[in-house]
Amino acid sequence: MSRAQRLGRRTPVWARDTDARLLRRRFRDLHLGPPQRAVLRRAIARLHRELDAAGIRLQPHVWFSEEWFSPDGVPGIAIPFYLAHPRLERLERRMARTVEGGNSTSLMRILRHEVGHAVDTAYRLRRRKLWRDTFGPPRAPYPDRYVIDTRSRDYVQHLDGWYAQAHPAEDFAETFAVWLSPRSAWRKRYAGWPALVKLEAMQALMSSIRERDPVVRSATRIESVAVNELTLGEYYRQILARRTQCDFSAIDQRLGKAFAGKPREGRARRADTWLRARRAELMRVATQQGGIDAYSAGQLIDLAIERCRERQLWLKGSGPECLQHARAMVLRLARAGRRGIKVGFAL
Repeated sequence: MSRAQRLGRRTPVWARDTDARLLRRRFRDLHLGPPQRAVLRRAIARLHRELDAAGIRLQPHVWFSEEWFSPDGVPGIAIPFYLAHPRLERLERRMARTVEGGNSTSLMRILRHEVGHAVDTAYRLRRRKLWRDTFGPPRAPYPDRYVIDTRSRDYVQHLDGWYAQAHPAEDFAETFAVWLSPRSAWRKRYAGWPALVKLEAMQALMSSIRERDPVVRSATRIESVAVNELTLGEYYRQILARRTQCDFSAIDQRLGKAFAGKPREGRARRADTWLRARRAELMRVATQQGGIDAYSAGQLIDLAIERCRERQLWLKGSGPECLQHARAMVLRLARAGRRGIKVGFAL
């Protein structure tokens, strides 16, 4: 049997479906078992090596669910279903316009974050006084949305959206991810930051469990797609409904100065394409005049581009006029960001 034939035998039937037909399939009918995709297997093996090198005797079990998470009481990691196969990843990109964990760098970043939660659970670390004194109350309610301070140095910067600021448990997981990463050079990178105190506390916590067996060993698979009766179409409709509940009023108000719905007559240019072509220039405005860092500027402009695409906005007026409005929009939002802006990151 040829290699192509062997690969064809392993290709699931639904991988040849059209999008419309695939959206009608139920999650459980995808028959997603343990991760088989090479990129996932390599990333999980790499994560295990990093844990071994740190002296942490935990190899968290993984399973496919609707999204990334590590549940309370279970020292394992749920991985979103779309990473199980390239066909599902293409569908996710079309439906959600992005793939969380869709490249090797972001995949490892998220795995390190989630394994932080798993280690917390496995060793019951949040019960310790050092954990609570460093990160805050672990049982604090999660907010629907969170206010960020883009200038704060009290938190590490790992995942997008300044996620460490969302909740004490996320602060712990983000700090763990930075601590675990072999090339983070955290002592040098965070020198002089209050966040360094958290990293040093993490070092102390990890030293206390080094070469010790986990206390919690549950292998339960919470919200596994193996028993999920939803169709993929129903799932994406729910995602869209949650997305529309986010508060984008501040940025939408600014976008309305330069862009509008497609005119009925004459030639027009799409706002998202136009903004993307001017991303570098607008980032300079945000960093040099707005006083925010390059990472924050990129996040801000990417959000504006995404909103233009979602709302199907087009240029109104001349190019120079739109550029003037776009520069003013970025500058005002950047300055607002320096004071701590409410963003549309739904938890």
